[in-house]
Amino acid sequence: MAAAGAHRPGPLKQQNKAHKGGKHSGSSHRRAGGRVPVKAQPRRRLRDLSRVDRRHQALQLRRQRKEAVLAEKRSLGSRDGPPHLVVLVLLHSRAAAYDTVRLLQSQDSAVVRADEGTAGGFALLCPRLKQRWRFVTAQAGNLHTVLDLAKVADSLLFILDPVDGWDSAGEHCLSCLFAQGLPSYALAVPGGTDLPPKKRIDARKKLAKSIEKRFPEAKLFPLNTEQESSLLLRHLSSQKQRHLAFRDRRAHLLARAAEFVPSQESSLVGTLKVSGFVRGQTLNVNSLVHIVGHGDFQVSQVDAPPDPLSLNPRVVKGQKKSQDMEVQDDSGNGADEMEEDIKVLMKADPGKQESLQSEVVPDPMEGEQTWPTEEELQEAEDSLKANRRVVKVPKGTSKYQAAWIVDDGEEGSERDDDDEDHDDIDDDLMEEAVSQEGESSEEEPGEEESETMTVSECLRDDQYDEKMEEDEQMLERYKQERMDEMFPDEVDTPRDVPARVRFQKYRGLKSFRTSPWDPKENLPRDYARIFQFQDFSRTRKHLFRQIEKEETEGASVGWYVTLHVCNVPVSVMESFKEGKPLVLFSLLPHEQKMSVLNFLVRRHPGNSEPVRAKEELIFHCGFRRFRASPLFSQHTSADKHKLERFLRPDAALVVTVYAPITFPPASVLLFKQRSNGMHDLIATGSLLSVDPDRIVIKRLVLSGHPFKIFAKMAVVRYMFFNRDDVMWFKPVELRTKWGRRGHIKEPLGTHGHMKCHFDGQLKSQDTVLLNLYKRVFPKWTYDPHVPEPVPWVRSESALPEPEVEME
Repeated sequence: MAAAGAHRPGPLKQQNKAHKGGKHSGSSHRRAGGRVPVKAQPRRRLRDLSRVDRRHQALQLRRQRKEAVLAEKRSLGSRDGPPHLVVLVLLHSRAAAYDTVRLLQSQDSAVVRADEGTAGGFALLCPRLKQRWRFVTAQAGNLHTVLDLAKVADSLLFILDPVDGWDSAGEHCLSCLFAQGLPSYALAVPGGTDLPPKKRIDARKKLAKSIEKRFPEAKLFPLNTEQESSLLLRHLSSQKQRHLAFRDRRAHLLARAAEFVPSQESSLVGTLKVSGFVRGQTLNVNSLVHIVGHGDFQVSQVDAPPDPLSLNPRVVKGQKKSQDMEVQDDSGNGADEMEEDIKVLMKADPGKQESLQSEVVPDPMEGEQTWPTEEELQEAEDSLKANRRVVKVPKGTSKYQAAWIVDDGEEGSERDDDDEDHDDIDDDLMEEAVSQEGESSEEEPGEEESETMTVSECLRDDQYDEKMEEDEQMLERYKQERMDEMFPDEVDTPRDVPARVRFQKYRGLKSFRTSPWDPKENLPRDYARIFQFQDFSRTRKHLFRQIEKEETEGASVGWYVTLHVCNVPVSVMESFKEGKPLVLFSLLPHEQKMSVLNFLVRRHPGNSEPVRAKEELIFHCGFRRFRASPLFSQHTSADKHKLERFLRPDAALVVTVYAPITFPPASVLLFKQRSNGMHDLIATGSLLSVDPDRIVIKRLVLSGHPFKIFAKMAVVRYMFFNRDDVMWFKPVELRTKWGRRGHIKEPLGTHGHMKCHFDGQLKSQDTVLLNLYKRVFPKWTYDPHVPEPVPWVRSESALPEPEVEME
């Protein structure tokens, strides 16, 4: 009885939370019994280090980094490393390049040796200092030469004017170099001794003040005596080296000598033997090489000729020992004298050699899964019989010839076209006849006295009209850019074509940010030609980890080698003979294959001309140069990105093109070619990703005007002009410029008026908008051959006065 009458808690009794003692660190340690997981052991060990041990460990890390920097300085230019490559860049038209070279060559106990092919290049060997340098002078005003040499240079030596420093061409050159990536540099100021002492001091102060903005913490080195040139060389050899990531992970080489051996089939293509010092990474014979400005090629063999710039050269019998301060010409790399000493390091293995295939060859039948049945084949045969016609043909005419004989109706239309062509030909003949009569009539009074006048070409009317046409085109571009800025993505609904036909490839989205869009939907045929990674970032990390940890077989850094590059056009050798640099980069796996590259760029402040999307631009991406027509899109973290019709000056944009795969980091420079051949820098940035699945959406906005307003209902006109279009776009949501949202209820009449319902009352000044979206893809306009730019004009003067010569 007592048990039956006991109190029991009801459903509303308070339930307190249980004590979570198991999640405290102390209790978990007690339960673990001293056992520590394997992954957590290194972190716990670091956390348990005492203060003295942590300080000692930091000291060891600092010492290791310092020793690594010192080892890098000692190896550069030493006997075991490559020569210290110094590129002389002239930043002013009055910069004294010849005096600089003469002072650098006048070092005590130094041997000077001239290069082959490169104009103004020489090597400087100092056995006493155990250092060797190679100096190359970049052609003044040639942008490609300066950028190519800066890609492989260890140090840049900027030659300034003692009064002005640099001019407009030097400013343009510096902008490009800073955007591409600047290696270690030094500033030299030759000359200025002809100025009075007071003006010399003032000019030096003014120059130092202008340099502070461009080169903070940089030191100016006067270059007028041999002692000052020695100080400059000591600074170049001892300064800290600045690394460029895109070249440090790839083997690269600047040619010192080259030889072209034409193939048996054609003299236009052959084997190019390029000799130079390996830099960056170990060079593997099975990997592809990229000749900057010319394309990708395979290497068949790597030779090891004698080092022409050895600090302790081997003396050949019968050859006199070279004296100090002697300029020697080592053309041919001494191949004639020491040909028996050249040994083959390695030959390419066809099984391991990288392929030059850059595109996938699509199979047009790959998507076909059915075979036509007998009924379908019979139906096709019947349709062919129905389309056949009976035509009278001359005897002996074949079926192929009979197919080209037309009926009377077709003959009439073709006859009209032929008549137009004949009229054009007759007009040309009449013009020729008139010109001949004019010439004959002008030749008759040849005995009379005549007066000839020579007028400068700047006043020719046809050239002036061409200039005016360019101005009109530029004005139209400015108008389009201004209208796109004021009314973004708005277009006028066509009157002659139904909107459902004109915009049939567009769709509406409930939300641009959250609505799904399949990246594999409705891909163009060009996507069948490209390569795509399953996980690009993972592949990139794996490759870079291999470069850092695993040792590659091949020619080590600092070796002087000769590469046998296969199937090279003769134009590469011709450009080398003209004095242009020959730069080679080894390619990482997959870097010869085509894909979709995305670059993050920002508009260069020195350029303000409008640049439309899909307009041809010139790209300098890492070690590559090519031409392409890009797309511009917004840089956001969403899965869809809105297309921009113009390159915006106030925000960073993403540029999308078809191009060969390149592993970031890599800098990118965008140039636009003028009508006169000059290249203008319009944007700079870096490689963002290699991702064909990046969705670029083009937005189209149709606008309408509220005609009648009844609270939340409104009649809208001017958005469409027929009833069927209103019914077609009825499911798409509407919005207004003042933030209202709504949808189409029903059409009114037959001229495009429609009744719409909104979430609030409209204002009469508001505008009703309808958004449509379509995915866009870049054009396949990739061209690896970029024309040489016209040398930069250093001082633009006014038009010359007309020259009139009287005879």
